[in-house]
Amino acid sequence: MGGVFVDDCRLSKMLEKYQQNSGRRLWDAKHENLSAEIDRVKKENDNMQIELRHLKGEDLNSLNPKELIPIEEALQNGLSNVRDKQMDFLKMLKKNERLLEEENKRLSYILQHHQQLAMNGNVREMELGYHQKDRDFHHSQMPMAFRVQPIQPNLQQDKQ
Repeated sequence: MGGVFVDDCRLSKMLEKYQQNSGRRLWDAKHENLSAEIDRVKKENDNMQIELRHLKGEDLNSLNPKELIPIEEALQNGLSNVRDKQMDFLKMLKKNERLLEEENKRLSYILQHHQQLAMNGNVREMELGYHQKDRDFHHSQMPMAFRVQPIQPNLQQDKQ
């Protein structure tokens, strides 16, 4: 970057000499203001780069205690903000956990209710099936000795 600065200075001097010798004005007030603004922005950028290095913990040896105090305050504020964000995140996680637990309880209750209904239904079906089988047994599965046989002609009577 030093080479660019040297070239800018040489260029500026050459342009000044040209203006003086030719009598023509190359830089008007608008360009002068723009050049000053560019210089101001460059200086501000350099200062921000230095401040950033200080906030990263670099180049602190050259600073005196008065210059370290604002850096320490900025770091403490940043740390406080990070802790606040962490607490907000933890609160959100706990809230989500509580909501999930409530949803789990609700779904468990519904599942138990449905299982109870299903079991009650199965018990009724089993009872109905048992009674039906009991009736079927009485009517169709009686032992042979108790069955009424239709009247058949006696074979011996036919021989007579």
